[in-house]
Amino acid sequence: MLKLPLSGQWKMRRYQQQADWVSASVPGCVYNDLILNGLIPDPFLEDNENNVQWVAENDWLYSRTFEMTPEMLTAAHLELVCEGLDTLAEIKVNGRPVLSSSNMFISQRVDIKSLLRPGQNEISILLYSPLVYTQQKMAERFLPCVENGITGWAYLRKTASHYGWDWGPRLPTQGIWKDIYIQAWSDSRITDVFIRQQHYSGKVALAFAIHRQVETDLSRPIKTRVRVTCPDGTVLEQNRDMSADTFDLVPVYIHKPRLWWPNGYGDQPLYQAEISLLDGELVVDERRYVIGLRTIELRQEEDAWGQSFTFVVNGTPIFAKGSNWIPADSFLTRINHEQLEHLIRSAALANHNMLRVWGGGCYESDDFYALCDRYGILVWQDFMFSCAVYPLNNEDYLESIHEEVRQAARRLRQHACLALWCGNNELEMGWSGWGWDRPDTADLKLAHEFFFFQILPAWLMDDDPLTPYWPGSPSSGESLMQVNEDALGDTHLWQVWHELKPFKYYRERKSRFVSEFGFQSLPALQTIAAFAAPTEWNLTSYVMEHHQKNAAGNGKMLTYLTAQYRFPTDFKGMVYLTQIQQAEALRTGVEHWRRYCERTGGALYWQLNDCWPAVSWSSIDYNGRWKAAHYASRRFFAPLLISMDMDEDRKKVSLYATNERGSVQTGLLRWFLLSLDGDVLAGDEQVFMAMPAATTPLDVIDLSQKVNSGNQRQVVLAVEHWSNEQLLSRQVLPFVPDKHLVLKDPQISLNLVLNGEELELTLISESLARFVEVSLEGRDVIFSDNYFDLPARKPCCIKFASPAGMTLQEVRAAVKIYSLFDTFSAGL
Repeated sequence: MLKLPLSGQWKMRRYQQQADWVSASVPGCVYNDLILNGLIPDPFLEDNENNVQWVAENDWLYSRTFEMTPEMLTAAHLELVCEGLDTLAEIKVNGRPVLSSSNMFISQRVDIKSLLRPGQNEISILLYSPLVYTQQKMAERFLPCVENGITGWAYLRKTASHYGWDWGPRLPTQGIWKDIYIQAWSDSRITDVFIRQQHYSGKVALAFAIHRQVETDLSRPIKTRVRVTCPDGTVLEQNRDMSADTFDLVPVYIHKPRLWWPNGYGDQPLYQAEISLLDGELVVDERRYVIGLRTIELRQEEDAWGQSFTFVVNGTPIFAKGSNWIPADSFLTRINHEQLEHLIRSAALANHNMLRVWGGGCYESDDFYALCDRYGILVWQDFMFSCAVYPLNNEDYLESIHEEVRQAARRLRQHACLALWCGNNELEMGWSGWGWDRPDTADLKLAHEFFFFQILPAWLMDDDPLTPYWPGSPSSGESLMQVNEDALGDTHLWQVWHELKPFKYYRERKSRFVSEFGFQSLPALQTIAAFAAPTEWNLTSYVMEHHQKNAAGNGKMLTYLTAQYRFPTDFKGMVYLTQIQQAEALRTGVEHWRRYCERTGGALYWQLNDCWPAVSWSSIDYNGRWKAAHYASRRFFAPLLISMDMDEDRKKVSLYATNERGSVQTGLLRWFLLSLDGDVLAGDEQVFMAMPAATTPLDVIDLSQKVNSGNQRQVVLAVEHWSNEQLLSRQVLPFVPDKHLVLKDPQISLNLVLNGEELELTLISESLARFVEVSLEGRDVIFSDNYFDLPARKPCCIKFASPAGMTLQEVRAAVKIYSLFDTFSAGL
């Protein structure tokens, strides 16, 4: 099948003013093209976002010429394929209208053979202002929504967060955001393939349901070939003659299947599937897929706490550990493979096994889901509805959404990572608690209930009946009933942060599944330096407040900060402390829910990543730098977690082992009551057995006779987990807020050695160092651990890849150490 690419170099101009043409890139967007031509400043820097708001208020015209060869013109069909247009678009070929678009989430194709001529042809795409359209619609009928930015996004099938969110800028893009090409075919082409799996008696049967489009006068047979390449290289093949049939079901049997598992539960072997249409020996069309063999269900059963909400893979219940995913850039076409792999690999390295693709973003690229397959990251996939009332009683709107759902389901259903289709984000919260339910919206409420509880699941039964469906997040599964409650369904827990509840509030919530909770922090200082001059390095400076999109967000961070820590003496200390308290907030919640893993089925914090450099809830900032929270997630999502829970009197500490593995785990537990200078005031050790897929209580340490008002500022409890003479984890628990500890200069000494291609850095302190941050000046490095506690005279060894081009002496000179003491001692 011949294909003429139309991506690449185009030209563009502002349509209304008949402006001069400038160069443009496709796929791309108007903002990025204007930046590259020097016509607007980078909106991610300083407050430049404010100076480019006019862009989305205009219409933009894209154009290019292309050559048609005689060979292509002989084809029976010449179809223009637009895989993604953002968003309101009209397309002309040689001056003739051929296609219009109003949904950025769908691919469209149209036969243009009659309009094409030998030699040079022209295509033009007029992109209308999304703001003008949605503002006109909102004037006709106002749709209630969360006012994070520009309102009205619900009228347009477009990435909602482009209109602004409480973590992202107001940059409603326009552009040809996916591939565009002309496809030539004559006799037959594949239109759809659905690969079903049946697991039985240690075997897997694959059924390839193949649909094709065939010319009605086709007289010769077209053969279908299905090849499956196993992870060990074994090739299984089936061949069929289809003649003029438009459908066939081809079975392939795998007798020694290697199952795909989520990260931490097993390996991720992948099978290559190739489906070809052959005219003799000539391949006239083909599809390629990468699949993992697995079963998945969302188990919801009545139990002592209500109704469970647990993902089950290959018959094994999984505790979902992970985070929420937003688009990795406001300008979607700038997201590349390296960026995606860094983020998804970072999630896997931090023991995540699930990402929730949030409903205000987009259906991600094929590359995203392929990486999740490879790294064992389950995907909770929202449909693109978020935080607004949608006009779901409009027939044209529903028709467009039906095509959107069909295409999304058919594209993603083959991926091993796909765990759940979810109808929307927080619409049920809006209807039940945000004031949307009133007489003038009664028709839209009825349309909402009918769509998410009947229409959408019925559509999915046609195109992906094998993946579980959930009507919304949060939801109880019943229409607008018991939304965001603990007994059933999933919850979004924002009382910590939005309502300024203390971290211990998490322990009051006994959710069946926590799909959102979170806490803000500043990005790395190096990231801030890229968008703000040093004169703006202050939490309340103009530029820093511009990059904080959550109202009163900075004040909330300071409220929490001053409750636990001393006020920092400089901006570096402020950056560090906000990251530490974010890590502590997430740790408090996750450790609690994992301690009750028999009741809670998962915890996904908000959010993994950023779409621009900003103050936000992310654990990895826009430039890909791990914050303290991401290192913390590596610890609190560990397969075997040792956690502590202190009583209200701060005198008794309960110890627990949470084991997600399917077998008993053993280890050595040691605890010490330590002075800040390292003197052991009490201690004990025990060999423990952690039961499989459960939490095992280990000990209750009563320190009421050891800790009192006279020494509580000068002692801490340290708990260590050892196995085979190796320290696996260490936690330190103070008895007072950190701001009241009598910390002093820890005087940390370092020893750096090269072991193969890996560097080992051993640290020893003279007194307790809280939340030790290790960095390498001038380089971005991922360490085996960071932001950890270092009790006096208890060494800690961390590892990292040897940086290219640096000698051991240069690395040693570049190592920088920072801890809690440094935040209030600078300059004293």
